[in-house]
Amino acid sequence: MNVLWLQSGGCGGCSMSLLCADTPDFPARVAASGLTWLWHPSLSEAGQGEVVALLEDLAAGRAPLDILCLEGAVLRGPQRSGRFHLLAGTGTPMMTWIERLAPRARHVVAVGSCAAWGGFSATGANPADACGLQYENAEPGGLLGTGFRDPSGLPVVNVAGCPTHPDWVLETLTALAQGVLTADDLDALGRPRFYADQLVHHGCTRNEFYEFKASAEKPSDLGCMMEHMGCKGTQAHADCNTRLWNGEGSCTRGGYACISCTEPGFQDPGHPYHATPKIAGIPIGLPTDMPKAWFVALASLSKSATPRRVKENASHHTPVVAPAIRRTGLKK
Repeated sequence: MNVLWLQSGGCGGCSMSLLCADTPDFPARVAASGLTWLWHPSLSEAGQGEVVALLEDLAAGRAPLDILCLEGAVLRGPQRSGRFHLLAGTGTPMMTWIERLAPRARHVVAVGSCAAWGGFSATGANPADACGLQYENAEPGGLLGTGFRDPSGLPVVNVAGCPTHPDWVLETLTALAQGVLTADDLDALGRPRFYADQLVHHGCTRNEFYEFKASAEKPSDLGCMMEHMGCKGTQAHADCNTRLWNGEGSCTRGGYACISCTEPGFQDPGHPYHATPKIAGIPIGLPTDMPKAWFVALASLSKSATPRRVKENASHHTPVVAPAIRRTGLKK
């Protein structure tokens, strides 16, 4: 399948992440997945004239378009004219190009949270009138509207993240190329379930501290960052701590709170990213699958049972108490 990748209102971070895919031969991996780049702004050699001619042919149906990928939010301003972002060499708004190309594509993919929901490009008062392809923050609609479906019946496939993990992108494109991605493989927000049915909390190296509600108090501490430091790993849909970046890292493993970047509206949380908003000392953002009363009760029990090692290590940047040494054999 051929892939056309366009960049709109964003930083290009998803392309940068894609180029860091964990493979010694990126072009070979793409080819082995059954994919061919028609054009990508960072990977293709075609000049302006060639690209414009290609877009005209695709939009007119003179050339086939299998997968249209958009990175970055659609900029509809000013006054829904789209003229805040004109595609260089054409004098035509990128918004108009997308509206022309999307109906020609076999599949449409939003790469990153900006293309999916609006993301950081839609922050605050959103003067650029930025939106996603099929969502405006958490509200269905966006540029293409709620009713948009590709010829196979799929909505826009939202590979959300800021940035996206390269494997999320490549696995999604590969599944589309092989014809195995169905509507049942997408969650309620159109995200591929192979990563969106997970939580960032899964596999987090701080889980023992979470279990005993032993919390970090400053950025260098080892403890759980949920209670005081804004971590939303128990609410964020992604497999970041089991599918590591470059085989090594994730936000929480680097000492940073999860800001839930795969979710609509994450860019405007209403509080500093490094702080946890609370009511009567209880964090507002609690695990997605647990009633608040249960969490409060279990948290109280957990704190009362916290081992000294876990409690003391939580507020230090290196362990200060080693695990106790006990015989682990099981005998009657």
